[in-house]
Amino acid sequence: MANAEAKDRKILVAVDEGEESMYALSWALTNIISKNSKVILLYAKPSRVIYPTVEGTGYLFSSNIIATMDKYGNDVADCVMEKAKKLCKEFEHVKVEAKVEMGDPRDAICDSVEKIEPNILVMGTHGYGIIKRTFLGSVSNHCAQRVKCPVLIVKRPKPATEK
Repeated sequence: MANAEAKDRKILVAVDEGEESMYALSWALTNIISKNSKVILLYAKPSRVIYPTVEGTGYLFSSNIIATMDKYGNDVADCVMEKAKKLCKEFEHVKVEAKVEMGDPRDAICDSVEKIEPNILVMGTHGYGIIKRTFLGSVSNHCAQRVKCPVLIVKRPKPATEK
């Protein structure tokens, strides 16, 4: 049974623009991913915020600006995924799948875990202090409390100059 589990092991790795998520992916590739693992890279693309006018008859942004914002969001998602895939290419034995979901990262990650049913969720952490975490929230903490699979939160070591 253990061999069958290893053969079908799915590892969901949440990635974003930060170095913390790329460090978590690199760490996972080096330390927990075997040749029978499938890595699913997940990027949560924030939903576009549209501001209606006061009268409610239109939008604050023109369609050109909205199209530009959409293109920028797609370019960021593509860039993050290319960087993550490039890291994975160093590990020839790893099967990689990439997914981009729309919405708040907390919800998108939790929803994806429910759909994909991975063996483990790997996430980086920004390492915010208690005050920043209170105001900004912690995506990794939110997900760790809500998903039904093990969660590995990988903290990037601080450079020697910051210690």
